[in-house]
Amino acid sequence: QVQLVESGGGLVQPGGSLRLSCAASGSAFSIYAMGWYRQAPGNQREFVASITTGGSTDYADSVKGRFTLTRDNAKTVYLQMNSLKPEDTAVYYCVLVDPFSRTPLGSWGQGTQVTVSS
Repeated sequence: QVQLVESGGGLVQPGGSLRLSCAASGSAFSIYAMGWYRQAPGNQREFVASITTGGSTDYADSVKGRFTLTRDNAKTVYLQMNSLKPEDTAVYYCVLVDPFSRTPLGSWGQGTQVTVSS
């Protein structure tokens, strides 16, 4: 069983940056890809980015070139978000993911709120 805890959200002005962290417990971290999804009010949860155990990354078109996903050996993944836009406002969730289909696997964390507003 993997438990995931997200952190790092907050309020930022358009054009600003935030770094989200996802700390994982359990052995599955070393064999599964990790991903970030987000859900804005009234919208469905959508894929943001994923990273495999080998470090290969995949990004949604809406964040490509602005967001960077990395992972370390301490069971943590980081989502660096630059040039933030109001449409990036959402609750961000970390989850195990199938990197080929972008399908989320397992349980969701509690999420972390990101608000981009002036």
